[in-house]
Amino acid sequence: MERSINLLIANENEEDANLISEKLTKENNLATIDKTSSGLKAIELVKSKNYDLVILDLVLAEVDGFEVIEEIKNLNKNTKIIVLSALSSDTFIKKAMSLGVDYYMLKPANLDVLSKRVKDLVESEQISSTISKNTDKEIEEKITNIFITVGIPAHIKGYQFLREAIKLAMENPDIINSITKKLYPSIAERFDTSASKVERAIRHAIEVAWNRGKIENINNIFGLTVYSNNEKPTNGEFIALVADKMLLDV
Repeated sequence: MERSINLLIANENEEDANLISEKLTKENNLATIDKTSSGLKAIELVKSKNYDLVILDLVLAEVDGFEVIEEIKNLNKNTKIIVLSALSSDTFIKKAMSLGVDYYMLKPANLDVLSKRVKDLVESEQISSTISKNTDKEIEEKITNIFITVGIPAHIKGYQFLREAIKLAMENPDIINSITKKLYPSIAERFDTSASKVERAIRHAIEVAWNRGKIENINNIFGLTVYSNNEKPTNGEFIALVADKMLLDV
């Protein structure tokens, strides 16, 4: 593995937990391994720490493993889950899988197989993360190129706000229909400012582009004559146009 990982073992049997911990420490690059036999403690830990992986028994003290799984999913963390349980009924297996666990393994565990599952899960997450980062970088570069072409300078505040607005519109096109209630406030929260300042700064950035007279460049980007020197788009129109252009090019 390319990086160390954080792991939680929630198992009612302390001896089993220690054997799993020793095996995974020996064969995988682990930063920390926390252990508990309590479902409540497991929930406290997943709330307070970012685990790459949780190896979970369904029979735990205080609350069962299903509650722990539900809590992990409610937190919207990218935590992988392996259930390791003596419960072999199809009912339990189907319920666990329906809640979104990655693997369901029966006790007694084959530690070699378990170690391989851990490695597979973490490596798949690393690959996914790399792809996501590369995609984000490409989007940033494309938006920057569009801004350069239309004449929006990087030093003005609206540049950053406008770029964020376009990315939000790409992720959720419907947000354009709630530009004052959702889009501006979302950007304001990220940049610790007010929605009204975001709106004004974006409007100023668009005005700067039009005042520079690069209307031909703007129309060339969209592949048709959209605007003339005498007409400027609203903030929402410009954000939607660039977001649509980006989505078509992705």
